[in-house]
Amino acid sequence: MNVLPLHDTAADLALAGGKGASLARLARAGLPVPAGFHITTDAYRDFVSRDGLHDLIMETISSAPPEQAARRIAALFAERDMPPETAAEIRAAHAELGDDVPVAVRSSATAEDLPEMSFAGQQDTYLNIRGDALPDAVKRCWASLWTARAIAYRTGNHVPQDDVALAVVVQELVPADAAGVLFTADPVTGARDRIVINASWGLGEAVVGGQVTPDTVVVGRSGYEVVEEHVGDKSVMTVRTPGGTREEPVPGELRRRPVLDRAQAVRLARIGARIEELYGTAMDVEWAAHDGAFSIVQARPITGLRQPVEEWNDSLTGDYLWTAANLGEAIPDVMTPCTWSLVQIFIHEAMSASAMPGFDLVGNIGGRFYMNLSIVISMARALGMQSRLGAIEQVFGKLPPGLDVPLLPTSRLRIVKDVLPLAFTLHKRVAANLKKMPGFLATAQPRCTALRERAAAATTTGELAGLWEKELLPYFVEACQALEAAGRQGGSSLVWTRDRLRRMVGEIDAEAMLTGAGADGELASLGPIVGLQRLAGGEIDRETFARVYGHRGAHEFEVSVARPGEDPQWIDAQLAAMPGTRHQAGALLDRQREAREAAWERFERRYPRKAAKTRLRVRRWNAIVRDRETTRSEVMRAFWALRAFVRRAGELTGHGDDLFFLSIQEILAVLRGDDGPLAEVAIRRATYERYTALPAYPTLIVGRFDPVRWAADPERRGDLFDARGGGAPVSDTVTGFPGAPGIVEGVARVIADPEDGDRLAPGEILVTTLTNIGWTPMFPRAAAVVTDMGAPLSHASIVARELGIPAVVGTGNATMRLPDGARIRVDGERGTVELLTP
Repeated sequence: MNVLPLHDTAADLALAGGKGASLARLARAGLPVPAGFHITTDAYRDFVSRDGLHDLIMETISSAPPEQAARRIAALFAERDMPPETAAEIRAAHAELGDDVPVAVRSSATAEDLPEMSFAGQQDTYLNIRGDALPDAVKRCWASLWTARAIAYRTGNHVPQDDVALAVVVQELVPADAAGVLFTADPVTGARDRIVINASWGLGEAVVGGQVTPDTVVVGRSGYEVVEEHVGDKSVMTVRTPGGTREEPVPGELRRRPVLDRAQAVRLARIGARIEELYGTAMDVEWAAHDGAFSIVQARPITGLRQPVEEWNDSLTGDYLWTAANLGEAIPDVMTPCTWSLVQIFIHEAMSASAMPGFDLVGNIGGRFYMNLSIVISMARALGMQSRLGAIEQVFGKLPPGLDVPLLPTSRLRIVKDVLPLAFTLHKRVAANLKKMPGFLATAQPRCTALRERAAAATTTGELAGLWEKELLPYFVEACQALEAAGRQGGSSLVWTRDRLRRMVGEIDAEAMLTGAGADGELASLGPIVGLQRLAGGEIDRETFARVYGHRGAHEFEVSVARPGEDPQWIDAQLAAMPGTRHQAGALLDRQREAREAAWERFERRYPRKAAKTRLRVRRWNAIVRDRETTRSEVMRAFWALRAFVRRAGELTGHGDDLFFLSIQEILAVLRGDDGPLAEVAIRRATYERYTALPAYPTLIVGRFDPVRWAADPERRGDLFDARGGGAPVSDTVTGFPGAPGIVEGVARVIADPEDGDRLAPGEILVTTLTNIGWTPMFPRAAAVVTDMGAPLSHASIVARELGIPAVVGTGNATMRLPDGARIRVDGERGTVELLTP
């Protein structure tokens, strides 16, 4: 069987090659494919079986380099005539197309146009072939199976050389006035919601061969509309000649003129979508157009296509100011979808008072947590509380001078009407939850341990789902509500008390008087330090450390990451780093206690009548700080129980860590037998990996932000991105909030991740983007702490104050301006950092 009609059902991969089988499939589906026929692999095998040609080919490629072998094999094909019966069949099939119809003669190998390997361009194509030239063109196609590039490509892809054969597709040549390539998925990003069309004048060889910069038209699938259009400078075009084709210049009036109008592009995109539906995968399609009619001349699966991704980007919802400060410090990682869904529950229960109907208080930007500061500032201004903006800075950090904060696109009256009822609701809610808080805290630790154990011991998916609904979710909600109540008690007393003391006695004494939050009970932020010291001293064993302190870590919100209490290597690493500083934390706390007592003595001498009332205020201040830190710790303990639940769900369903890429609601659906959500896992995992490969985004983002484009910008800033352009200049000096007073000179050790904490030697100055509880074990080794992010009420400030370590926080640019290993001076009273030697 040497020749087959183009649409013949027998035209499969073995007989018609990859290209031929694909065109046969398209023709049978009624797609616009030019008429033609197949010269089968039987014809090729018959040709090479004569006179020992196949054996000569195998001997040649085994004994000579690819370039030399290719020349010898081409000569072997050229010197042999095609069998007369085969040539006769080819001429008869050609005659059925019409009177000496010009044709395209295309190679079609049996290892070609496959989903795993395209072999695109490895064999030859001949255009505008007529009459007696056709058999010779077919022979040249056969010989192109053994070009140097084809031999090397097969070798590289482990395709046995003696297994391959070549079919040839002969089709009526479309007298194309335009041609190009269509991709049913974006070949660069992998996005499946875009069809990308390349178009140029003339035949398609100039586009396929890369000799021309074509037009690019992108059609969105959602409504089949053109969403992007770039007109290329089409300098050359492939045209027909009596003996074949040639390249010639594009006429000047056509070079910058669009090849396709929008209606044509959409029509072609719909043909591409039909082809993708036929094959069930993203396709690379070669097309030609004549007098406005489209023809498909080739279609192959797109190989090497990047896994499609989702876009996690709430900055696209409007022009707002987003900040990663404060809570973003506690969630420094790209979040898995499971974690993000749990964080949304946390925000709803723990920060309900900051909500604004119609606007999202928090957002997911490239997988990272951000808060919409435009809401907070808009509410403050609408309620006539501009003077309280300083208090906002103490929580979320300073804004760059001159930054024009975009406000909510709504009226002051609407804000007032929406916010006042929330304020009354909050007051009642906080009062009720404050009464419950002591009882919750008294049982939280054993309750969490029991829930983790019960989740791990669940034997059926139904039992595990029931545990979530009846016990885990209520426990999680209680923890979040306790945190809200603890943080809201006393109103603005945290900020007001600190500011009042600073005005009365100055920065140093004020900060000393405010320390001692753990004097009436352990301060949770210091828990890892205290716990490790107790473990190193033999006061507790590893099991106790894990149970009491093992839920706190640098990645404690991210449920896909093991807790320190689950990781013996983490405990070993911390203990190994302690010999030189084992008693350092205790000594620092003792020294700070002495400084605190001395500051109180000076205060009482200066303000004898105000001493008692001020002590009550500071004691209240300390109690609020302690409650806030304790309840935050219990929220993180709850996240450990949530992690145990998801891990067990993965074990019971057999889907393992795939479930971290589903929301908690989707995980529950899977537990109830609905496997539909699992279809999203691959895309979400690819999205997560895409975002985790990028550097941490700026602390402040104004407007619409593209993480990938920002990361590719060599001039990118880590402190601020302003989509409006311009923006506040990067300061040459390093200044921030006075986090904890004191002046220290030393070597700057710039550390990006807590996992690299062993680089910090005792007495060096820790310089980093942010710190959270996972960084705490490093603090006793540090002479001072400097951060890009942070505020007086952030983790770095609280811990540094309690230990009496100078700190400057919220600088915005410390990691950009301070080289690793440089000598610097940190002034924690004035909030400045000076570079002494580079």
